[in-house]
Amino acid sequence: MEKIFDLVILGCGPAGLSAAINAVIRNKKVLVMGTEVCSPPLHKAQVINNYLGMPSIKGEVLLDNFMQHAESMGVEIISQKADTISEMDGIYHIFFGDEVITSKTLVIATGVPYKSTLPREDYYLGKGLGYCATCDGPIYKGQDVILIGHSSEAEPEVDFMAEICNRVYYLPLYKQVGSLDSRVKILDSKPESIIGTDFVEGLKLKDGREIPTQAVFVLGGETAPDRLIPGLEIEDKHIKVNRQQETNLPGVYAAGDCTGPPYQVAKSVGEGQVAGLNAAKYASRK
Repeated sequence: MEKIFDLVILGCGPAGLSAAINAVIRNKKVLVMGTEVCSPPLHKAQVINNYLGMPSIKGEVLLDNFMQHAESMGVEIISQKADTISEMDGIYHIFFGDEVITSKTLVIATGVPYKSTLPREDYYLGKGLGYCATCDGPIYKGQDVILIGHSSEAEPEVDFMAEICNRVYYLPLYKQVGSLDSRVKILDSKPESIIGTDFVEGLKLKDGREIPTQAVFVLGGETAPDRLIPGLEIEDKHIKVNRQQETNLPGVYAAGDCTGPPYQVAKSVGEGQVAGLNAAKYASRK
């Protein structure tokens, strides 16, 4: 994989793919970071009647058309999520797993804002609650932890924690859990609230059980953009942008549902085009 890009786009839904093809047309090196199923809400839509020129089209078909268009233009898409992003001398470094890539610009197109799994997540963040076990897990080596997984993407992180922690509990919020390390105890319930005053001391489950732990990790859900990129300005739980889709950070653009309603395909595609064009111009100036 080429490690230096003009644009890295976070999200492979309508906004992200629109940004990608418009940047590729302008001869930019583009990488799209997405998930196995790009834009689950669109994929599940029974019928869409308000996308101009394509009446009564199934969401799955429309998304497939978008993907084919991007692939026909050579857009590179990887099934990865960024763990953290840092900026140095005007260049952005995107970390995921044990890899890092750099880019002159970023386009955030991560969809609807992250919704907290647990009450008061913001309060406990950094006090025993985290969103990346491979990043922060070593802090809790030899201790007891509980991991909440929104999808099977969490399972490698669960196995990693089983190797270094004393007790590892796993609370999957999905069906068909894969083969996990034998040391992992799977909990058949749902989370209710975090136990603890100043720091995480455990997790209360919907069935009334209380699991004492030193840490809680919420995995597989979208990371809030301002946690991913420190300093990003948020307004009414959405990324604040101007008409050029610029955020408050130089070289960082945002498009689609993450910038606010209406949560419609046409709006996402249009914002993605504006973001892609302006990010391409910015990269040329760099």
